Amino acid sequence: MKRSFIREILEATNSNTISFAGGLPNHDLFPIEELSQCASNVLAQKTTWQYSTSNGLPSLRRAIANLYNQEGFETSEENILITTGSQQALYILARYYQNSPIIIEAPSYLGATNSFRLNNLTMHPLPLRDDGIDAEQFKQASHKTKLSYLIPDYQNPSTTTYSETKRQAIAKIVEQEGVVLIEDSPYSDIYFEKKYRPISSYIPNRSFHLGSFSKSLAPSLRIGWIRANTKLLDELLPIKESIDLHSCGLSQAILSEYLKGTLRFQTHLQKLQNHYRNKMNTFCDLLDTHLPQFQYTRPQGGMFVYGHLEGVDIYALLEKCMRANVVFVPADEFFIDDRQSGAIRLNFTNTTPQEMAKGIEVIKRALES
Repeated sequence: MKRSFIREILEATNSNTISFAGGLPNHDLFPIEELSQCASNVLAQKTTWQYSTSNGLPSLRRAIANLYNQEGFETSEENILITTGSQQALYILARYYQNSPIIIEAPSYLGATNSFRLNNLTMHPLPLRDDGIDAEQFKQASHKTKLSYLIPDYQNPSTTTYSETKRQAIAKIVEQEGVVLIEDSPYSDIYFEKKYRPISSYIPNRSFHLGSFSKSLAPSLRIGWIRANTKLLDELLPIKESIDLHSCGLSQAILSEYLKGTLRFQTHLQKLQNHYRNKMNTFCDLLDTHLPQFQYTRPQGGMFVYGHLEGVDIYALLEKCMRANVVFVPADEFFIDDRQSGAIRLNFTNTTPQEMAKGIEVIKRALES
């Protein structure tokens, strides 16, 4: 298994680098004062420092379940398994379904495909359309495998968002064909127009819905979760226990305190959405002005812009840009074959408007040289 190309690029950056590579949230938006106060409140409690239960702190699981219930997706704390980031959730599921065939999107999240590869899952990629994978292709693929992995909300890397019609069509096929869906939704709260209903809400007994606080609050908390029916979660619990017994109790206690009542989190999410919407539009305006040959669609949410540069050697372009301290990710890294897609993924959340302009100018000069 190869290392994550994105992690390698991040390790190669320095304080002078303008990075469009990683999916880093803007640290200026972390609710540090509120999280610090929550930490102060729980640090004095002896139970905060004790071992926790393997499925997670009950109060945190109830708080997450409440977030689902507010959106009309009926959930109880027994439907939630706390994990160390949604990356661990992916590994637990990959371990549980090891040696199985699985349907994935093309392109797909590198952290997921690496976990699948490590656990000998045979991946069957389906190309993404403007509104998600083709439903008929999904149905045909489900005749060969009953396991699938999809990212319907502002997909990483492509930013594709599944339409309501497509979500219902996929859910119907999952139900009819006896498929199990792993629905990964780390970006679902970072929407610029509307929030879509999870596919899992149509098929709660045939799905694992994965969430995370890494993009919406702060990555270093390393808290994610799996939402599924209790029978499915019970079968995952021994794998979770074998990895780390339980996720960080301190992080869980801080988050549980933070989520008491929902107004604080919802206010933060609105601030996040407005800020990232403005940054996305600034970034895309700069692309339109300085890189008109870059073919893309403005995203409806998430943290990335994805597009194509026809006839360009993307890795040669990256090499030129890296010499000028600008980095991005070639989209070929997100496919499981050796294709040359001519596409790149650009992150816009972790740079200032000035850095955006400078970085895009570097890419423009590199294309012209």
